[in-house]
Amino acid sequence: MKSIKIKTPLTEEAISKLKSGDRVLMSGVIYAARDAAHKRMVCAIKEGRPLPFDLKNHVIYYTGPTPAKPPCPIGCAGPTTSYRMDEYTPLLLKRGLKGMIGKGARDKKVVDAIEKYGAVYLAATGGAAAFLSACIRKADVIAYADLGSEAVRKLEVKDFPAVVINDARGNDLYRKVLKGK
Repeated sequence: MKSIKIKTPLTEEAISKLKSGDRVLMSGVIYAARDAAHKRMVCAIKEGRPLPFDLKNHVIYYTGPTPAKPPCPIGCAGPTTSYRMDEYTPLLLKRGLKGMIGKGARDKKVVDAIEKYGAVYLAATGGAAAFLSACIRKADVIAYADLGSEAVRKLEVKDFPAVVINDARGNDLYRKVLKGK
C-alpha cells in the first residue's frame, strides 16, 4: 500500500480525502505538545489569553522528545499515549486544530469532535522514536520552556510517517479492526 503525501498546514480538501487506515507521509510544520502544555493552552483560552501558536489548520504531535545530540535538531521523539490529551482536545479542535498525532485510541467525545470539526487523528509507531526523529529537520521551543520535554515546540518535518486512525467522517480504524471488518 502506497503512502499519501500531505503538507501542513492541513486544508479541508486534504482532510476530506483521508480515510481511516490510510498511510501518510507528512511534511511541513507541526507542533509538539503533551498534556502539561495542553492544560496551559486550554487555561489560556478560557482566560482569554493568546495561545503560543495559531491552532487554525495545524497539527499537534504528542511527544516529549529527549535532548538533542549535536548535530541533530532533536533527540528521540516518539509518540505518547493520546488519551492524556482527551479532556483538552475538543476545545482545541473547536479553535481550529485540524490534526493530532499520537498513539492509542481516543475517547468517544474526541472522536465525535474530530468529525464535528472536520479534523483527523493519526498514529505514529510507538517504539520507533529514533526513526521518527530522523524525519524532524528543525525543532525550536516556542512556549512553556519550563516544562522541559513537554514544552511546545515548532517542528519542521519531512515525510513523517503516520496512519489515519480517525477520519473526518467519524470512521475509527481501531474499532474497525476490533470488529473484524
